[in-house]
Amino acid sequence: MRAAFFDLDKTVIAKASMLAFGRTFYKEGLLSRRTIMRSAYAQVLYKYTGANERQLQKLRETVLSLTKGWEKSLVSAIVSETMTEIVEPLIFKEALDLIEEHKKNGDLVFIVSASPSEIVVPLGERLAVDGVIATISKVDADGRYTGEMEFYAYGPYKAEAMQKLAEEYGFSLEESYAYSDSYTDLPMLEAVGNPVVVNPDRVLAKIAKDRSWKILSFTNPVRVREGRVRPSTPTALVALTLGIASVAASSFYLLYRVRRLSAQIRSILLSAAD
Repeated sequence: MRAAFFDLDKTVIAKASMLAFGRTFYKEGLLSRRTIMRSAYAQVLYKYTGANERQLQKLRETVLSLTKGWEKSLVSAIVSETMTEIVEPLIFKEALDLIEEHKKNGDLVFIVSASPSEIVVPLGERLAVDGVIATISKVDADGRYTGEMEFYAYGPYKAEAMQKLAEEYGFSLEESYAYSDSYTDLPMLEAVGNPVVVNPDRVLAKIAKDRSWKILSFTNPVRVREGRVRPSTPTALVALTLGIASVAASSFYLLYRVRRLSAQIRSILLSAAD
């Protein structure tokens, strides 16, 4: 027996799952507009520069502080009600095809994500996979998030969870596959005999090239409906939308750098005049 482990964000779906629900959480009063904009900007930076452990730790702490006090039942209801509208159009057809191929080969299939289980579990059910590895937040007696983690599905913890599943189901990790886009998932990729990188960030792309790992490009989002896949937003439009977002974020950063440089030049000129 063997298994196939699929990272979720940027591997199975075209964007970060938490960011995908940002607008809905904002409408429900759970997030501020400023928080959503900061998250979108961070995603653009991670895409082009890669996310290091310090950045992800900071992001984790931010998410924990934001979700503290949220009702778990409300989050689950939001995800359930909007899954078809928000997440399904983001699912890569190439990922669906690979999942189906692994199923036909008799492989167990698991979705692995640092995103909350409230998001990952329903999506795993929609994709009819064998199970998920996801982050689990602690909940108090009133059903509200405490701001603490029961299990954080990140980095080496993903690999540990994969090992436990291998022992539970009796499959070989050496014969198994893992798919991911981020170098922070290096432990997950190294845990199997068949690592595959998908739409890799810059750091992971270099590692994959140095180690002769297989590199795939997923570009075609589709909608899952009643056991079939339907074309979603045209790829060109998706690319245009992402391009506009990237340009906007880059422009903000460039403007910040220009203003900072201008201030430095002005300071130098004033010092010279004195």
